[in-house]
Formats: sequence, structure tokens, C-alpha cells
Amino acid sequence: MKTKDEWKKILTEEEFNICILKGTESPFTGEYNDNKRDGVYKCKCCNNSLFISKTKYDSGSGWPSFYEPINENAIEYIEDVTHGMKRVEVLCKNCNSHLGHIFDDGPSPTFKRYCINSISLKFEEKQ
Repeated sequence: MKTKDEWKKILTEEEFNICILKGTESPFTGEYNDNKRDGVYKCKCCNNSLFISKTKYDSGSGWPSFYEPINENAIEYIEDVTHGMKRVEVLCKNCNSHLGHIFDDGPSPTFKRYCINSISLKFEEKQ
């Protein structure tokens, strides 16, 4: 695990704000919101595989949305009661980087929507 000072030296200011300080990028601005290529979405901070493209869908929310993680060992869930809401925050289980939140309004088969900040991800296209 890295300290906040160590992350500040590695990440851009915007990456640090979202991944470490749990910020949110503006909707419809993220690099991967409209990405339709085949591949794997990994954690920006530690390269942990998080989601695969076949589980990505257009939720209309303005953020990349997935209906399930690559596996349950990839994601950590914690209660988030900030901003006057009760939500479930999604973190990278490997490095605790903030990814986004999970909601119960997704498509089948899981009916989940993992609403993820593009800046928290890096995409590795399938060759």
C-alpha cells in the first residue's frame, strides 16, 4: 500500500483526486464512456483486472457501466454515506483505489450497475 504522498508523485492531480480522494469525473467526459472495443478494463493504480468489455453496457448515466466484475476477488465494497446519500462504493480490492459505485438498476443477469470513473481505469484491448 502506498501513502497519499507516494500516490501524489505517481498520479496526475485529476487521477489523485478521483482514485485516492474519492472524487468523481463529470458525466459524459470520461475516455471510456463510449468505448466499444473488446478487451479488459484494469485499475489505473495497480493494473488489477477489474471488468471485461462483454459486461459493459450503455446505462445512459455518462460513466462506463458494467453489470459484473471480472471476478468477485477484484472488487471491494464499502458503505458510502457521503453527500446525504446511502450508497455502496466500489474499490479495487488490490490497492483500494476508488472506482465508483454500484447500484441495483442494471440489466440482467445481475441487475447491477457498476458506475465507474474512466479515470480510475486503463483499457487493454484484446489482440
